[in-house]
Amino acid sequence: MMPLADEYLIVLIILSLAIVMAMIRIILGPTAPDRVVGLDTINTIVIVSMVVFGAIFEQVIYIDVAIVYALLSFVSTLYIAKYLQGGEY
Repeated sequence: MMPLADEYLIVLIILSLAIVMAMIRIILGPTAPDRVVGLDTINTIVIVSMVVFGAIFEQVIYIDVAIVYALLSFVSTLYIAKYLQGGEY
């Protein structure tokens, strides 16, 4: 672990609080697009968390997984938006 692990722990706690706030938006969101934006926000925060884990443990695999997860998250958000718009695939 890096000597700055305490600072990274604070960052991860703040990111966890941001996930909780996005979960509240998903639960209370009055419309489906609000819930999709909340889910996309959680996906983005998870990607950032993976990069932070990669920095903490000095492992590149976390960043590689974050890149793949970001691509899958982007594609799934596009499909959900297309579905909500009512279009054909």
